[in-house]
Amino acid sequence: MKGEEALAEAIRTATDRQYSVPGYPIIRLSALCGGEMVVNEKTGLEYALGDSLAGRRAALVVKNVGVNACVDPLVQATAQGLIGGVLLVAGDDPAAVGSQTSQDSRIIGELAEIPVLEPGPPDCFLAVEAALQASEEFSRVAMLRVTPALLEAEVTGSPARRSEKRGRLTDRSYTMHGRVTASRMVFRKMQEWSDRSSLNTWKGRSAGIGPVPGESRVVTVFPPPARLAECFPVGEVGLPFSADHCRHRFLPPTGEEEPETLEKRGYYRTFCRDCPYKPVIALMKDEGMKPVCDAGCVVMAMNPPYRIGVASYGMGSSIAVAARSTGVALTGDYALLHSGLNALIDVYEKGLPLLCVVLDNRCAAMTGKQPSIPVERYIGWARPHFVGASEIPRIRDLFRTADRPGVIVIRGECPEGQDHEIVAYRDM
Repeated sequence: MKGEEALAEAIRTATDRQYSVPGYPIIRLSALCGGEMVVNEKTGLEYALGDSLAGRRAALVVKNVGVNACVDPLVQATAQGLIGGVLLVAGDDPAAVGSQTSQDSRIIGELAEIPVLEPGPPDCFLAVEAALQASEEFSRVAMLRVTPALLEAEVTGSPARRSEKRGRLTDRSYTMHGRVTASRMVFRKMQEWSDRSSLNTWKGRSAGIGPVPGESRVVTVFPPPARLAECFPVGEVGLPFSADHCRHRFLPPTGEEEPETLEKRGYYRTFCRDCPYKPVIALMKDEGMKPVCDAGCVVMAMNPPYRIGVASYGMGSSIAVAARSTGVALTGDYALLHSGLNALIDVYEKGLPLLCVVLDNRCAAMTGKQPSIPVERYIGWARPHFVGASEIPRIRDLFRTADRPGVIVIRGECPEGQDHEIVAYRDM
């Protein structure tokens, strides 16, 4: 069978849900996977992250430039963590036959500090399962890089036995800096994973990657196995990514010995003293709601004293993530307009059971309170409910009765001259 047929069968076997934004060279692969087409790649990855929070495995199949649209949630997920495995299949086009560029997606894998695998004809089935296991072991997205030479090659084999692990979200006691430190401590273990992977075979001096033949074969291209430094030449499709990288051990700076916690730092940040939304967040806690939080002020719902936010994967991400997990997105007006609208459109078109709660203060509160565009100009089609932040009984009723999908826009004014409160940490 062709490489794209083998990969599609392996992806269907190893994952519970598949998403795609078709484009060369993965047009047929995405169709063979049965991938649900989404409005853009960022939304697709956010859906997959939502599946992950719900304990499901998910795959997103996109072309090389589509990976660019995924970068924000892709990088955020490395520090935030995940539960079920998430596979990002990147279809690279080194000759720019059907793409705007010939970019090499392995570079973005390095940026996001995620495991990157590039199978050849002997490894298509095994590499898909191995990538998902790596995603779960290291609690971050895993990338599978494919090129036309592999997709069109003749391959043999059969799907690998599915063997799920369980990832983990970052420790909620960590500060944001502590989360990054913890993720890089895990990154060090990725080097050991690459070094010991049975997908790599060592039989001679030359090495081949992907569909390029060689005496030795390397599948775990990032972090590159240390032994690759002994090989010459290194054959690969596209840029000499592995040849350039194999001379280095990719160990990030050690930083602190232990990730910084709120307790160790001694304080946490929360909403402004007179923030009109504090009663709303308290109500969500009383109602047992578990929102996925967006970037912006709403991320404070993950901190004490509320601790209701489940996860946050970056600007505009809460809608699609929540649509496949908790069913409640908590976002701000600016984040919604910045990059959440595409996901909201997709959610409505598919009738997904999402309640989107928008805290509308008409400004970018975390970055200087610059005025933002009135949100009602863009979401009238969603038939949103508009309510004042002080109308708690009505908000409670809407939380319980609003349609799913549905949008509740809660309006309030940021207090003049106030910033997020810094509160001394006490074990809660």
